[in-house]
Amino acid sequence: MWIGKPDGDVFDEAIRQYTRKIQFYTVYEPVAIPYLKNTKSLSQDEQKRKEGELLLKKIEPGDFVVLLDERGKEFTSKAFAQFIQQQANNGLKTLVFVIGGAYGFSEEVYARGNAQMALSKLTFPHIMTRLIFAEQLYRAFTILHGEPYHH
Repeated sequence: MWIGKPDGDVFDEAIRQYTRKIQFYTVYEPVAIPYLKNTKSLSQDEQKRKEGELLLKKIEPGDFVVLLDERGKEFTSKAFAQFIQQQANNGLKTLVFVIGGAYGFSEEVYARGNAQMALSKLTFPHIMTRLIFAEQLYRAFTILHGEPYHH
């Protein structure tokens, strides 16, 4: 789940390709929360709060929520695969990864999150974050299934 919209460019096509590959292994449903309109009059905190309200409406009580956040835990690809396997072993039904808006998450979203992870210490545009995350999720499933893609 992410704040934003498909940009209709080559990144979107790559994301669609990885989505199809991920769906071979599991139920995977990317969800876009549209950007807020008329944000020039909003402070950063107000924008985060309003985006947070929209995100929280999409999250179910039993979901395990992982916030993609620059202060989150960094994983190797193999450790990320192990994290996903651990959640499955714990009987988790729905694992939700969330990419926030330009200013990050509201305190309410942080409070609802069960974990935080960082893709990198670098900052990426949202479209690239979505692509990198989709590729890493696909990579995790290939690792878990002993497939050669990771090599």
